[in-house]
Amino acid sequence: MDTQLFEKFAFEIFRVAKDYFIFASATFFLFYVVLRKPLWFRKIQQKMPSYKDYRRDVFYSLISITISAITIVLTFYIGSKYNNVYHNINEHSIAYYLFTFVWMFFLHDTYFYWMHRAMHHPLLFKHVHLIHHKSTNPSPWTAYAFHPLEAISEAFILPLIAFTLPVHTSAVIFFFVFQISYNVYGHLGFEILPKGFHKTWIGRLMNTSTAHNIHHHKFKGNYGLYSLIWDRLMGTVREDYDATYEKVTTRTKSEAGQSELSTAQR
Repeated sequence: MDTQLFEKFAFEIFRVAKDYFIFASATFFLFYVVLRKPLWFRKIQQKMPSYKDYRRDVFYSLISITISAITIVLTFYIGSKYNNVYHNINEHSIAYYLFTFVWMFFLHDTYFYWMHRAMHHPLLFKHVHLIHHKSTNPSPWTAYAFHPLEAISEAFILPLIAFTLPVHTSAVIFFFVFQISYNVYGHLGFEILPKGFHKTWIGRLMNTSTAHNIHHHKFKGNYGLYSLIWDRLMGTVREDYDATYEKVTTRTKSEAGQSELSTAQR
């Protein structure tokens, strides 16, 4: 690797790691330290993850960050002559620029759903996806905690985006800031959306923190990333999702498991 390419690789590792640690550490500090007691009644599973879970999640997330940085270098630097990424904002209209966010959203959501379902094949689950599911009670640190082979599969969305429709550099950057922020929300462990939201038209389509938390806890169903669109089309929304969402969002402070709140993590 020449010096210039190494510098780009180091920069991308720093950039991806920065996004992960900013979003994960900020939400962890806010919900698991500052607001832990006041919002305990909104904790989806009425118990805390263990310190072992946190350490494992950060370890595998660092591996995923490295793989993501390698993929970025291969796709956007080495592959710059062949991809469809443009740098002059005037090359396409603002309307098209905004459309690319919609395109990336549905492309990523679709790719993730089917890749995720494949990861639940018994062979792939046992040897690959189980790493992510060791966090049966996920936290913000779980967002990037993948086996290296799954991290490669996750990162493949980058060339899919770069080699399909033209997309501006800044749009890709903004989209993946959105991606990590939503991913952290999905693994938050707290439900911050209001009661009844899951019954609204947008709530029925949105993959909430509760929906993904159930997936981690029960292992099957609710395979979506940003939405439940493919889950609803394919009949993979868990039957206990609505009841769980209602339970979490209508639970009172007095009903919350305060004994679990005071239990020491091990």
